[in-house]
Amino acid sequence: MLTARKTVDASEQIRGSGVQGTMPSQTARHDDRRAISALHQLLVRVEGEYREMPGLSLTLAQAGRLWGLDHSTCELVLTRLIERRVLKRAVNGTYVRRRTG
Repeated sequence: MLTARKTVDASEQIRGSGVQGTMPSQTARHDDRRAISALHQLLVRVEGEYREMPGLSLTLAQAGRLWGLDHSTCELVLTRLIERRVLKRAVNGTYVRRRTG
């Protein structure tokens, strides 16, 4: 399972705001690349499911159960898709696909 800590770390690297400090070990860099790849794959998967089912409307808890994600990871993924203007949060709190055009 993709853990929230690894996805948060990967997310920070994707945004280019990773923590500055000592040079990470080769293993740490490999783990970071795997976490970034896993986050990217998760974003593609969730976006794809919203595109395949245009009427999909899920709460955070429902989305987490559907994709088998812990609360923090699910929230991170949905937030990234809102930032990318793929999803929006409806008035009732559900996450829905943003209209294009």
